[in-house]
Amino acid sequence: MTAAGTRTDGALAGGGLLDRERIGARPGFNRWLVPPAALAIHLCIGMAYGFSVFWLPLSKSLGITASTACPDLTLASALFTTTCDWRVADLGWIYTLFFVLLGSSAAIWGGWLERAGPRKAGVVSACCWCGGIILAAIGVITHQLWMMWLGAGVIGGIGLGLGYISPVSTLIKWFPDRRGMATGMAIMGFGGGAMIGAPLANLLMNTFKTDTSVGVWQTFIVMAVIYFVFMMGGAFGYRIPPAGWRPEGWTPPAAKSTMITTKHVHLRDAHRTKQFWLIWAVLCLNVSAGIGVIGMASPMLQEIFAGSLIGLPDVGFAQLDAGQKASIATIAAGFAGLLSLFNIGGRFFWASLSDKIGRKNTYYCFFVLGIVLYALAPTFAGMGNKALFVLSFGIILSMYGGGFATIPAYLADIFGTQFVGAIHGRLLTAWATAGIVGPVVVNYIREAQIAAGVAPGPTLYTGTMYILAGMLALGLIANALIRPLSDKWFMSDDEVAALQAKSAAVNAGPTGSFGIGTGGLDAKAMLAWAVVGIPLLWGVWVTLRATFALFG
Repeated sequence: MTAAGTRTDGALAGGGLLDRERIGARPGFNRWLVPPAALAIHLCIGMAYGFSVFWLPLSKSLGITASTACPDLTLASALFTTTCDWRVADLGWIYTLFFVLLGSSAAIWGGWLERAGPRKAGVVSACCWCGGIILAAIGVITHQLWMMWLGAGVIGGIGLGLGYISPVSTLIKWFPDRRGMATGMAIMGFGGGAMIGAPLANLLMNTFKTDTSVGVWQTFIVMAVIYFVFMMGGAFGYRIPPAGWRPEGWTPPAAKSTMITTKHVHLRDAHRTKQFWLIWAVLCLNVSAGIGVIGMASPMLQEIFAGSLIGLPDVGFAQLDAGQKASIATIAAGFAGLLSLFNIGGRFFWASLSDKIGRKNTYYCFFVLGIVLYALAPTFAGMGNKALFVLSFGIILSMYGGGFATIPAYLADIFGTQFVGAIHGRLLTAWATAGIVGPVVVNYIREAQIAAGVAPGPTLYTGTMYILAGMLALGLIANALIRPLSDKWFMSDDEVAALQAKSAAVNAGPTGSFGIGTGGLDAKAMLAWAVVGIPLLWGVWVTLRATFALFG
């Protein structure tokens, strides 16, 4: 044992079961076990994107076959009523709470996460996310909307924030040679969570549905239990490398890019730099454009292409009967699922590409290509070309997901890795802001167009597409203004050493692999990847099957 309380093999001694001191990697540990641990958590909390699958059943939780409507119901009275069914708009606030609380909790507790370590943060995330869903189930049983808001929205939202950022700094430290790819592997799970969770929820609701229940509260409980098992497995799968660790045979490259620092900025100083706020704007504007489309993907496709989706190209949306509208709604659901698939793939593809071309250039791609595609979308719609329209929005959603996956590595390049998880947490307030701005822009412009007499069709969304292109143009300018930090913002070597002393040999100590992190897809790693990969492949299969009708 050393005076620092560490073993010479690099593993940390002492501390409680959840403490950072207990999760130091030992010789023989394979670093490829860490990404599936992160995926196990992100695939679970990613169900936040798919929670809308519960809205229609919950809007009939009392009436069962039809909503028990109360004409005088207000949002305030909906929170406490036990005799009226909830409206979809009342339930939709849970979705807003998810992302507001995600960004807020990540900002508030990001610093604590860096001190406590990813295992403790992962366990707290599992307790909040799954416990919140259980409380929401009680809210359904007692028909108390406020309890659902508190459980799923507030407590669950806190779990989302902690779970989302828990693997970021850990993965960046394990993969200094592939920062973008590593964070992309984990964060793609958040985009894919709904692709697994939504069809699973439908399956469970149909199983539990009876003449007296829509099956939602039972589904909540079963999914909470499943998610808790997976998330705890992921949390206990986390390990951290000792200070001075490097992948076997890898040495930091000579500074090829002035955009990548080898120094570190303290958490207390990061938000005082203009670079932080420029990256904040970059993320907010990219996400605002994408999240607005996600929220309106299904009605947008239906209203633009209408009868052409079912072989009636001359029939507008208003002329469709109820049966025809039901048919195109099914096809539009497939479109939404296809966008989810692009969202997932983009998180891995663009983040990995950023390792080759750089983070700033990757965001240049997002904004330039996004501006072109948003500007052309009305043309594709006017032409009635479904293939080009769907492909353009698929690429847009890939860049939406890619933006999330690339941003942690962008922050590490600019601010260093010592506090990147906490800095990332604070930056996620941009997501909370975008979660309000994007849907408001899309939804309210649409309502204004309808009020002005514009009929459902391609012209209904033309103005919206041009405004979103304008938002991306602002993001392009913000990205162009990002420059390397001045030396005055970086911590001294003594400060860094003092912060890392608890972990092991400080910067001045030896460097190397220490026999840690070696190995590729050995049997243990393949098993870990199978645990998360099989559910993900099932979700992809379900999504592709559902989207076949769009072109089939």
